[in-house]
Amino acid sequence: MTASNAITPMPRSWALVAARCADEKFGRDTYVIDVGDVLALTELFVITTGANRRQVKAIVEEIEEKIADAGGPKPRRIEGLDKLEWVLMDYGDFVVHVFDEPTRAFYRLDRLWGDRPKVEWNVA
Repeated sequence: MTASNAITPMPRSWALVAARCADEKFGRDTYVIDVGDVLALTELFVITTGANRRQVKAIVEEIEEKIADAGGPKPRRIEGLDKLEWVLMDYGDFVVHVFDEPTRAFYRLDRLWGDRPKVEWNVA
């Protein structure tokens, strides 16, 4: 993968669904980041923050439910449900990171990947 426009349409659309779901559940500072030309494991990161662990869980459940209901893929694995500080939902072509506030501030993934192109997800 050498260019951000080389992302296949389906992973991009499911990642955008995940971002919109996070927004519907009041996730904050939601970004879709194109990492496909620097990571062999995935094409896109979706990063969002819940105000507390209960909201983190609600965001994760909403994403999983809405993607499945729309005929999308199931996550290959989900990690972090035991603590709900950082839940990683691995869909293969895209990975969703749902943080609580202190954990996102500590790991600063969006800053780590800040030089990567962001994909618009909140356009009508």
